[in-house]
Amino acid sequence: MLFDIGRRAWDSELLDLFGVPAAMLPEVRASSGHFGTTVECGDLPAGIPVCGVAGDQQAALFGQRCWDVGGVKCTHGTGSFLLQNTGGSRPVSRHGLIVTLACGPVGEAVYALEGSVFATGAAIQWLRDGLGILPSAPASAEMARSVADNGGVYFVPALAGLGAPWWDQDARGALYGITRGTTPSHFVRAALEAVAYQTRDVLDAMEADSGLRPETLKVDGGASANGLAEVASKAWQRPHLAARIARPSGSGDVIPSPASAALIAGCPSDIRSAARVTLRSVSSASSETSRLRQARR
Repeated sequence: MLFDIGRRAWDSELLDLFGVPAAMLPEVRASSGHFGTTVECGDLPAGIPVCGVAGDQQAALFGQRCWDVGGVKCTHGTGSFLLQNTGGSRPVSRHGLIVTLACGPVGEAVYALEGSVFATGAAIQWLRDGLGILPSAPASAEMARSVADNGGVYFVPALAGLGAPWWDQDARGALYGITRGTTPSHFVRAALEAVAYQTRDVLDAMEADSGLRPETLKVDGGASANGLAEVASKAWQRPHLAARIARPSGSGDVIPSPASAALIAGCPSDIRSAARVTLRSVSSASSETSRLRQARR
């Protein structure tokens, strides 16, 4: 919070305000740079240069190939985190989003809009652990499909307040529309749909701030693996934004973390061609690493 993303340097006014000496803070470097070398730790040998550093959500945006202006990704985990690449011009959010830095197609710094949703996978965990109506998180997809619709039940999963774009820490969760015909499956479906509605809130805010309409929403994360995209595609679509929901299939439409790190460390000028080469290299290296570990055992 002490970093000026416009000047890409520590903010001297904030340092003075909070009494933080500049000498205490690390040197600011590009994500593609030399940060030191490894020390020996288990299977990790000493002396390997560390040349790429990226934050988790920025790395996911990069790994999902959102290199072009307007690209959007959403990571569904305990919470959900959406980022939209807005290019080299710094946006001003008037709709409850955060402006952050991201990595462009040739390694340059670009800006992104970010929205954080607090309870998505956490809402499913609550149904499982708190109410005991769900045997396991993966079972939520089957239960949601077992009913034709939500039966008029809507869930506001403000279990820890509401995040973007509302930012209301005092909000509390609510279930609406319960009747004698409501079943646990309706609760589960309403919880999955709530993920979609919260995602839509952030997407609406992104479009209002950036003026960019995404053609595809790229999703990843553990909570996206249980049929959420199927339910979400019906819940959050609207006529003026018929975006396609794309989940990584493992066939090259997303770059694995090791390959992303390699690309960020090298920052090639032709990132799309380099991605294909790096994917093959990382795959070969991973196979060789697994072979050596098996041999040691």
